[in-house]
Amino acid sequence: MKLLLVGLSHHSAPVSLRERLAVQDPEAPLQKLRASDEIDEVVLLSTCNRTEAVVLTRNLEAARLRLRSFFRRDLGDGLGASEHDLDTYFYEHRDGEAMRHVLRVASALDSMVVGEPQILGQAKEAYKSAVDCGASGPILDRLFQRAFATAKRVRTETGIASRPVSVARVAASLAAQIFENLTDKRALLVGAGDMIELALSALRDAGLSDVCVANRTAERAAALAVRYGGSAHGLDALPVLLRDADVVLTCIGVDRPILTPELMRDSLRLRRGRPVFVIDIGVPRNVDPAIDSLDAVYRYDIDDLSTVADENTEERRREQVRAEAIVAEEQQHFDGWFAALRAVPTIKHLRGRVEDLRRGELEKALARLDLRDDQRDGVEAFSKALVNKILHEPTTRLRKEAEREEGMAYLELARLLFGLDDESVEDEEAP
Repeated sequence: MKLLLVGLSHHSAPVSLRERLAVQDPEAPLQKLRASDEIDEVVLLSTCNRTEAVVLTRNLEAARLRLRSFFRRDLGDGLGASEHDLDTYFYEHRDGEAMRHVLRVASALDSMVVGEPQILGQAKEAYKSAVDCGASGPILDRLFQRAFATAKRVRTETGIASRPVSVARVAASLAAQIFENLTDKRALLVGAGDMIELALSALRDAGLSDVCVANRTAERAAALAVRYGGSAHGLDALPVLLRDADVVLTCIGVDRPILTPELMRDSLRLRRGRPVFVIDIGVPRNVDPAIDSLDAVYRYDIDDLSTVADENTEERRREQVRAEAIVAEEQQHFDGWFAALRAVPTIKHLRGRVEDLRRGELEKALARLDLRDDQRDGVEAFSKALVNKILHEPTTRLRKEAEREEGMAYLELARLLFGLDDESVEDEEAP
């Protein structure tokens, strides 16, 4: 069995491609992947910064091709780029590297903002979705439980999250940099999820008090706005709200942009040249990039936040080194457990072969002896105990050696010595 992870993230692909592969509801894609002969277990993680699939497979190359096809045809709806072009955006990790990547992602060490707390919750949701639809199994269950434990250790044993940040807070920080003073500015936040609430909290901390929240469901907007002293609106109010907003921050689940050039153009006529800064942290993007052609509109998307995020990362470099050491330690634990699984088929095969020999020889012996039933039972119990004692030490050593890098050599030698791969071996008594 092999672990394989295929995906793309803010490290490898622009938001224009990531939004094409974003997954809103993972159930159908998970079931489709799990139904593939090449894949035994799968977990699919899709966030604003990454889309990744980690699978357990018996056929590495077939699974690799299946995942590439899945990203292109099932998620990307027939992406126009050539296979070669797409290869430049995707990354692959196998076995130990796949383990390490999952642990680092859950611990927020691979995030745009190192240490951001949202990714752990997103990873837990991705794992839960896989469990709920039967796509995850015992191996990935163990891997993700190890990842969550690693993330907890990183949070509690290092200072990497001592000043929690997130993409939403970076976006608010950017707004604060754009204006020297936010106290006399008005912000419009589109959406009412966790990211919007984090951004709203950060904007209030920066001194901004005049806020409006617009959402598809006005009730959710009201629940958020009342906690921060803002006003709540439905999305139908956007044409009016855009006329007075100095900063627009969007993060809402949509399949096409809701802020279009036409909508922005109408609001600009009434703004009399006042600039508006639009920060889009949605994936898929909420704002049509074509608004860049309009005067007095300045748009930033999630990839534009990377410079600000890098500044936050620098403050965490020392703690990140400690966090990486924890990841390496936890990876070693899981790697040893996963490697030990390679011994299981050989041990089961060996025990099965010896059990067949035991039964065959016992039947021959009992046929020659005139024994009572209790005596026959005693002889059988003796034969079982003898076989177990003989096999205990070699099977224990096989499990232990399998955890080492050179463990496969021991397994192959055991299969050779006992003829486990040779169907022509006769189960006869050696001379």
